[in-house]
Amino acid sequence: VFWAAFAARPCLRVPPRSRAKMARNEEKAQAMLNKFVTAKRDANRKDMSQRPYLSTECDNVPDCEVFRNQIIKEISKKVSLIQNEGLDEHKVRDLNDAINKLMREKGHWERQIKALGGPDYFRVAPKMLNEDDTEEVVPGKGYRYYGAAKKLPGVKELFSKKAPERQKRTRFEMMKGIDADYYGYRDDDDGVLADLEKKAEPELRLQAIEKWDAATSLREANGEPEPEGDGEGENAALELMEDGGFTAHVEVPDQDAIKQAILARRKQELLAKLAASDEVTKIGADEVETDGRKQRLPPSW
Repeated sequence: VFWAAFAARPCLRVPPRSRAKMARNEEKAQAMLNKFVTAKRDANRKDMSQRPYLSTECDNVPDCEVFRNQIIKEISKKVSLIQNEGLDEHKVRDLNDAINKLMREKGHWERQIKALGGPDYFRVAPKMLNEDDTEEVVPGKGYRYYGAAKKLPGVKELFSKKAPERQKRTRFEMMKGIDADYYGYRDDDDGVLADLEKKAEPELRLQAIEKWDAATSLREANGEPEPEGDGEGENAALELMEDGGFTAHVEVPDQDAIKQAILARRKQELLAKLAASDEVTKIGADEVETDGRKQRLPPSW
């Protein structure tokens, strides 16, 4: 009967035993053993929180790199703070001065690292800031303005670039660009103007003749006398147009005749100086003999 009643009883399932939860990292750190291990490790570690006042006091390249990384972190933090334009003016100026001071200090440590045989960060390290993030009033002088410091009163005017004034060119600069083309001396070299003149010449000649005929007929209708020398000019113009050239009716002396005339003139002046002008006859005033032939000279000679 007992076993029958025990078998007929409903089976009750006992929940499994829950696993114990492990402590968090913060709780582990508060444990006495962990505190002891951390304190012992810090006691054996060299204190790097205080940087030396001079970079030359450190003669170890790894320590110099640690101090350089500390400075870079401080610069990044302060540059992110100075981007806030809502800061007070004195706060912005203090941050800008601190950033410039840290940048100079970083350069000292990089020079010390290079002197100790370490890497040359001036050449190898990437730029921390872009040209848009920082500006210099005088390039190469070192002091820079970052973030909101560029918009401070008195600083913003320094970066506003004035429009370049137009300088007036001197006479020498203007004369340098003047050559034969400026005066039109080489306009006919390409042959274009000659072809255009050749095409336009017959039409212009006909217009001139028609104009002359109209003026002559009008003068004859009014009974006006013909101007003196008008016919000669007309004939000369017609001859010139028919021949297509110019003929010189005066004998022009050549170079040898001119030299002989100058020599004769100098002889006359020399004899006049010797007070013999009364006895000296005129030498070759009108004619000069060159190469067995005589050439006449102008009366003005």
